[in-house]
Amino acid sequence: MCFVVVKTWMPRDAASLDGILADARVWKLKDASAAPARPVWSTGKSALDARLPGGGWPTASLIEVLLESTGLGEVQLFLPALVECQRSTVQGRAEAPWIVWIAPPYEPYAPALAQQGIELRRLLVVRPTSATEALWAAEQALASGVCAAVLLWLKGTDDRWLRRLKLAAEAGGALGVLFRPERHRFEFSPASLRLLMTQDEEVQVTLLKVQGGRPGPVPL
Repeated sequence: MCFVVVKTWMPRDAASLDGILADARVWKLKDASAAPARPVWSTGKSALDARLPGGGWPTASLIEVLLESTGLGEVQLFLPALVECQRSTVQGRAEAPWIVWIAPPYEPYAPALAQQGIELRRLLVVRPTSATEALWAAEQALASGVCAAVLLWLKGTDDRWLRRLKLAAEAGGALGVLFRPERHRFEFSPASLRLLMTQDEEVQVTLLKVQGGRPGPVPL
């Protein structure tokens, strides 16, 4: 819990700072636990959940995944969360929320996704003709309020567009995931969570930036 000053008030006969601080009228007690927690979706990996604030992928936020190369299992990393989020409802609707994939490098294999539990009727794959179109589509989907998750693959963009994507995710309450090449690792990013995926003998995940969590390599 924390203390918040609600008004400035000076007692006439206060002789010292101790007298002011001891007066209950100067302070109002506020329970920090009253603030609503941001929902999270489990990663399906207990070691990774333990390193993330809240115990999973944060919604209403932008996550950046830096890839040594595409096809390292980046979709599988988020698949448990995608399945779980489709079981929820959006604004009280009975139907599952939308999942949007924008400019994926490979054609999604529908039978495998369905077998994992993805509702294909609510999966939208967008094939833009340019990076600008891809960013615009991602921004609209994130801010729409009807998408639970938006996955975007890009070779590069500037921090202005990254800020726009982050704000759109916060406005729409969606889980936004941006996949970019590993070469952008040392560039500024407003994303609240940044991961690096590499492969030696097996795929390795390293938390580069995590607000309220612990950065470093994660055994999966």
